[in-house]
Parts: sequence; structure tokens; C-alpha cells
Amino acid sequence: MRSELEDLIYDWNRDGRAARADYRAVELDDETLRDGLQSPSVRNPPLAVKKRLLQLMDQLGIDSADIGLPGASPQARETIVALAKETTTLRTLKPNCAVRTHPDDVRGAIEASVAAGVPIECCAFIGSSPIRRFAEDWSLDTMLRSVETSVTTLVKAGLPVMFVTEDTTRADPETLRTLYDVAIGAGAKRICVSDTTGHATPEGVRNLLTFVRDDVVRSRAVKVDYHGHNDRGLGTINGLTATALADRVHGCALGIGERVGNTSMDQLLVNLRLWGLIDRDLTPLTEYVALVAEHCGVPIPPNYPAMGADAFRTGTGVHAAAVIKALRKKDRALADRVYSAVPASVLGREQRIEVGPMSGESNVVYWLESHGFEPTRERIARLFDAAKDSDRLLTDEELAKLALP
Repeated sequence: MRSELEDLIYDWNRDGRAARADYRAVELDDETLRDGLQSPSVRNPPLAVKKRLLQLMDQLGIDSADIGLPGASPQARETIVALAKETTTLRTLKPNCAVRTHPDDVRGAIEASVAAGVPIECCAFIGSSPIRRFAEDWSLDTMLRSVETSVTTLVKAGLPVMFVTEDTTRADPETLRTLYDVAIGAGAKRICVSDTTGHATPEGVRNLLTFVRDDVVRSRAVKVDYHGHNDRGLGTINGLTATALADRVHGCALGIGERVGNTSMDQLLVNLRLWGLIDRDLTPLTEYVALVAEHCGVPIPPNYPAMGADAFRTGTGVHAAAVIKALRKKDRALADRVYSAVPASVLGREQRIEVGPMSGESNVVYWLESHGFEPTRERIARLFDAAKDSDRLLTDEELAKLALP
């Protein structure tokens, strides 16, 4: 049925008349439990929920997860130890943690790794843009000494290191090249490009990652990460753009994080699946985002892509009629695609037909039939008239009451 459906859809995304972005399947790093929890509005979930989220990340094929900032507090370090131990029960998910290039953070990361008995990848970061250096009164020489000392100490402790330049998308090439060279020379096996303020456009992401590939990495055995924020509403497209050049892309559930948030991990996964770049079960996404919404106190907007309550729900007559016709053909795949770019079944969800002021009679007939009521003319008229008089969709309870004799 998939090939037959594809014959019914002309895909301009693959037309080929213009230059095509070379999106790829890449590693994914989940920042929900670190950068995501730095959102000013979220709550810190209990440990049991964090462990369940790690399990769901693993089920979704996410490769690694940032489990905290060990230098933040003793409590943060205890949580990191517990979560690192949890990763030993999972299939492939590996832990990492954020580390300032400061002796206290470095020491905390080493202690956490020893206590957990797990080599936790350390994401050692420092600000890199001229505006940040000016605000902090940092000299480049001082920064370089801090980076070299921190990375060297972590590597000597046997921990894998990713060196992260904060605010990379507003930093000059010369400073970036110097910082990365020092970190790589000290033993960092990954470097991370960060759009810390959500400044970049897709063109900026391509330009920066091309520079890092051509001028920094060159032939060295170093992997490149991309970490993006959503201040300009470009978090998801920038993350997808980065797949063409980066080895690993970061994201958070529901795009939570500092200020307006990070790249959305769930939207990354959905789009990678729709492009055919990954082929994995995405049904755990429903529980993944629901847990974050509930325990972080971040309600999912009804119109949120793929995971919102309205994503596969319609009360509009023309739209509903097409979906209903597909459903009457006993063809769920057709019903999933006739008025939707994202198949509901990929996420373990289904199309829902509602009744409201924009509905046609077909909505009413379908609702009656699917809820065990005979669609008599009297019932249809009663529900239809009530819907037209309403200023919103009617609830199942309201419709059932109207359908009763």
C-alpha cells in the first residue's frame, strides 16, 4: 500500500529542480534532562520519571543523553550518578554531562563517573563569541589555558570529552579555530557547534559547519556536534540542516529549554522518519512527550506538530468528508494521508472526526455510527443543528445526550 499511496502524492520535497539539502541519518543527543530543565518555567521531574525518560529515549533509538551538570550541586551529582547507572540497563543510550571548563566542575564530573562506574562523556564548554568575552572581561589566553587544563584532566581520568563552544554562531573564525585546536590537541574527540542564542539561520548553520569541517577538523578523527536553540523559530529546521554536515544533533522533548527552548527532538525524529532516513518505532514518542508535559509542567499546545491534541483531529466538513471516505474504504493508511502530511499510525495515534460549527452532515453521521447510534434523519438533524449553533466542537458527552431518544 505504501507504494500505491506514493503514486497518489506528488512530492515537491523531492522534485529535484532546485539544489537538494543533503540531509542524513545522524546520531542524536537528548538534552531534555539538562538544557531542557534550564527553562525558566519548568519543574524538575522526580528521579523515577527521569529514568523512564531515559528508557524511552533508548527505545526511540536516541544515541546519548545529557543527564545534568555535576558542578551545580551535590544533589545534581547524586542524580547524575543514578541516571548513569540506569543507562547500563539500556540497549544503546550512553550518558554525558555538561561541564564548565572550571576545576570544580571537572572534579565533580570525574567523581560522578567514578561513583557510577560508568565513563560519562564530558561536554566541556566555554563562551566563544566576542560579545560574551567582552561582557565577562575574558582574555583569549586565559580561556585557552582553562580549556587545555580542563580537557587534559578529564582525558587523563579516562573520560571521553566533547569540547563545546558556547555562542559559536556569533563567534569569529580565528577564535573558534584556536579554541578547537587546543581542545583537540588536549584529547577532545568531539567538538560542538552551539547556537546558544538561537541566532543562526539555516544558511548560517551550513556556513559554520562547513568551516568547522574544512578548516578545523580537516582529516583529524574528530566528530562534530550541533546544538541549537529556537529563539527565531528556526530550531527544528536548523537541526535538520545540521544533519548534512554534523555527526550528532542535539534536541529536547517538546523543544523545552533556555528562554524559548531548544531544537525539538520529537520533531527531528518525525521528520527524519518521513524522509526515510530512519526506520524505527516512533510510538514511544507519545509517552515521552506526555511525561515531559506532565512532570515538567509544560502543556502541549493543541496545534503542536504531530503530538498536539489537534494534530489528527478535525471538525471541518470538507476535511472530515475526505477522511471518512478513506475510513469507509477500510484503508487506514489512506485515511492517514489524505489530509495529513504526518501519518497518525506512525505515532500510534489515529484520525478523529469531531462535530462542531464547521462540520458537515458526514461528520454527524460518522460520529453516530462510530458511537453505536443509528443515524436517523431526526438524530442527524438534532446534532447538526446543535453543532451549527455552537461556538466550538461539541464533546462526546454532549453529542451522546443529543443522540438519545
